[in-house]
Amino acid sequence: MLLTRREARAPRPERRGRSWRRERPLVGGILLILGGLVMFGSSQLDFGRLHIHLGIEGLQAVVIPLLLVVLGALVIATPAHRILYGVIALATSVYSIVGVNLGGFLIGFVLSAIGGILAVSWMPPAAETKEAIVPDEAVTR
Repeated sequence: MLLTRREARAPRPERRGRSWRRERPLVGGILLILGGLVMFGSSQLDFGRLHIHLGIEGLQAVVIPLLLVVLGALVIATPAHRILYGVIALATSVYSIVGVNLGGFLIGFVLSAIGGILAVSWMPPAAETKEAIVPDEAVTR
């Protein structure tokens, strides 16, 4: 097997981490996880002796933030499916306005909506080629 100069060099440890971060929508996933944690924290507040969870609303206050945290982790772990996970996260964050204390008092909603948008709009870096592409008209004989 013929190795090029670039493949023959071993990458430095700091460059391996940098290339890993560039290959996945890390910021979108982190914002989704933070939005889910904020929503979960807002649903677990106590005001003295007043702690209210009634019926299905109590279940939604746990399931929606948990779903957003899992979607954020999946966006980071599998960037090939980022569009599906981002769209599900956007729909979940919009529904959280109704289901979880105005979406975590709107802070969790905004964080998770921006995270979902970043996950959907992220593109992997273009492959770098060493050879320059020359159009046919530029070639002289």
